[in-house]
Amino acid sequence: MTVNELIEQTGCKPLLLSEGDREVTGGYAGDLLSWVMGRAQSGDCWVTIMSNVNVAAVGQLTDCACIVFSEGVQPDEAVVNAAKLHGLNLLLTEKSTFEMCAEVGALLK
Repeated sequence: MTVNELIEQTGCKPLLLSEGDREVTGGYAGDLLSWVMGRAQSGDCWVTIMSNVNVAAVGQLTDCACIVFSEGVQPDEAVVNAAKLHGLNLLLTEKSTFEMCAEVGALLK
């Protein structure tokens, strides 16, 4: 499944779509950035409520396919600018982290 297909299937709103054809191969949920750095995998759809600029650095380091800000979180402009520099995909959803992860998990089966 690609990031574009994930958007279509889940109704996420793209905030920054640098590489919509990027393949999503897994998922990860976490808000403690040091924890995510050590556990998220390349190609993951990372679901988080963290919205500081370090999210973009962790997204680049882990090579996530996309970062989904759940629960209505709106990252600030610094996050978006950093994500642009790294070619990241940023998505928004009002869904809870649990609900979003359940949907991604079902789509990846």
